[in-house]
Amino acid sequence: MIPFNKPPYTGNEVQHVLAAMRSEKISGDGVYGKLCQTWFEKRLGCRKALLTPSCTHALEMAALLIDVKPGDEVIMPSYTFVSTANAFVLRGARIVFVDIRPDTMNIDEKLIEAAITDKTKAIVPVHYAGVACEMDTIMAIAERNGLFVIEDAAQGMMSTYKGRQLGSIGHMAAYSFHETKNYTSGGEGGLLIINDEQFVKRAEVIREKGTNRSQFFRGVVDKYTWVDVGSSYLPSELQSAFLYGQLEKAEEINIARLASWEKYNEAFLALRDAGLVELPTIATDCQHNAHMFYLKFKDLEMRSRVITALKECQILAVFHYIPLHSSPAGTTFGRFSGKDRYTTSESERLLRLPMWFGIEESTIKKIVSVVSTAIVGIGSLN
Repeated sequence: MIPFNKPPYTGNEVQHVLAAMRSEKISGDGVYGKLCQTWFEKRLGCRKALLTPSCTHALEMAALLIDVKPGDEVIMPSYTFVSTANAFVLRGARIVFVDIRPDTMNIDEKLIEAAITDKTKAIVPVHYAGVACEMDTIMAIAERNGLFVIEDAAQGMMSTYKGRQLGSIGHMAAYSFHETKNYTSGGEGGLLIINDEQFVKRAEVIREKGTNRSQFFRGVVDKYTWVDVGSSYLPSELQSAFLYGQLEKAEEINIARLASWEKYNEAFLALRDAGLVELPTIATDCQHNAHMFYLKFKDLEMRSRVITALKECQILAVFHYIPLHSSPAGTTFGRFSGKDRYTTSESERLLRLPMWFGIEESTIKKIVSVVSTAIVGIGSLN
C-alpha cells in the first residue's frame, strides 16, 4: 500500500523529546518552546511567534486579538479547510466567501473589494499548497478599507512571496504542524505569527488563559492574575522538542520535497502538453515549498476514474475541499459574494498525489505510471 502521506521524521526528534521528558518543565514554554519561537522570529522577522497546540488554535487567537464580534464579517475563500472559517464563526462573525483563481486555487484578489461592507473586519487569504496569494494587492485593499489581514499559511512554511516568507506579511498569520504538513510537532501543532506590535502583549495574555503569567515569569509583575479573556493555547514541551528536531533540518526537508515535486512535474509534462491534465501554477515571484503535488483533470468523472485506478493498485490519493459555502454550516454561517465561477468546478477536478519527506523515486515512478496509464486509457475511450 502506498499511503497518501507519511509524517516527516529526521531522526533528530528522539534526543530532544527524551531531553524534554527528563526536564523539570514539560507543560510548555520551556527550553524547547523558546528555542522554536526564537527560530521562527529570526527566520520570519516577525514581532512575535507563539507556538500553539494547532493551527486552529492560532487562528482562534487571531480572531480574539482583532476583537471579532457578532455581526462582523470576515472575507476568505470557500476553498479552504473548515478551521479557517470556524475560528471566526466562534466569535460570532459571518463569513463572506469570495471566488478563487483557477491558476493557483487562491482567493481572487480582484474580487475582494466588491465583497467589503461596513461590517467587514478582516481578510483571511489562504496560501493553498504553499503558493502565495497576491499579497501586495490584498494588503493595499486592507489599508484602504481599514481592515486586518490574517494569513492562513497552514501549508506555507518555507514558501515566499517576492522574497518575503509567507506569514510575515499580514497583521498576523498561522502555521500548521499537523502530521500532514511539511513539518510536524508530533501529530498536531501550530504557530501564531504576529507582525503588528499592538497585538504582542495581549496575545501572551490570551494564550495563558487570560492571565499575565508570562509577564510574571519575566519579572515584569510580582504576581499574576486574570486580566482578559483567554484559553489554554500552550503546547507541551514534548511537542516543541519534536518540532525543534525538524527545524534543525528545515532546509534539508525543504530541498528534498522540492526535488520530489520536480520529479512529479517533469513526469507529467507530456500529458499536460497533450491537454490531458493541468499542472500546478507557480508565479515567477513566488517560491513554493512543495507541500503538495496535484493534477487537475477535465472533469469530476475523469478524476473519479483515476482515483479508482490508483486504489486498484493500492495507492491512496485524495481530493479536497468540499467548498465551505456549499456545506450545511457554510450556508448557515456565511454567504458567497458574487458568482461561483471557479470554486466548485475547479475543486471537482483536483487530485492530490502521495507526497512526503523521503518518498522514493521508485514510488513516484509507480504512481506516475498508474496515473498516466489510466489517463491515456480514459482518453482512448472518449
